[in-house]
Amino acid sequence: MCQPQLLLALLLLLCRANASALRGQIVGGHEAQPHSHPYMAYLKMGQYSCGGFLVAPDWLMTAAHCLLGNITVVLGAHNIQEPESTQQIRGVLSYHPHPEYNPETVANDIMLLKLTAKATLNDYVKTIPLPKTSSDLPTGTKCLIAGWGMIDEEQATDKLFETQVSIYSRRKCTHFYPHLTTGMVCAGSFHQLKDSSQGDSGGPLVCNKVAQGIVSFGYNEPPGVYARISNYLPWIKHTMKK
Repeated sequence: MCQPQLLLALLLLLCRANASALRGQIVGGHEAQPHSHPYMAYLKMGQYSCGGFLVAPDWLMTAAHCLLGNITVVLGAHNIQEPESTQQIRGVLSYHPHPEYNPETVANDIMLLKLTAKATLNDYVKTIPLPKTSSDLPTGTKCLIAGWGMIDEEQATDKLFETQVSIYSRRKCTHFYPHLTTGMVCAGSFHQLKDSSQGDSGGPLVCNKVAQGIVSFGYNEPPGVYARISNYLPWIKHTMKK
């Protein structure tokens, strides 16, 4: 293939990735047990929404591509269209997208949000641990994703849905995404259409009760690509200390 055609093909791939990144979808999932993911947050930005997750009482983590306007954070929700007594609403005091986030390649797609007031931690609102080391997850590790996005092309959901996915090897994932970086990890179902494709963008990839990834982008079929949180531990610590 000559160079102009190759460049065009790469641009088309990136456009597809970016378009899918902003479309929330849990495919092949089921409604979660209410409040079984108490770290989950629903982020509202006018007509857009994203997922996020609580990593400290006053800090939330999400995807950098979710910065589409002023964000209102809803914690402790199951049905985001109902005024549930478990819900806590918070504003965002400051936005901290990764300084090297690249919207064209979706590299470094991670953001921290400092909340206007600490969340009240209880049975419905909890923090989730982050990785302790920067090592890669073993291929085949089972993980959970959850979100309030589209559950298929036609149907939106007001309730939190979840599904299980498995970690892909980096080598296998580069067949789907040649521009994969060390700040990304792939996960999906090996046997059927079951993927975030894309959870709620910004929601966590949870493996062994630890947030290992952030829903970033993908095509219309598995696997999906997640920001690999363990790659950013020094930046996360520095930002939250600041």
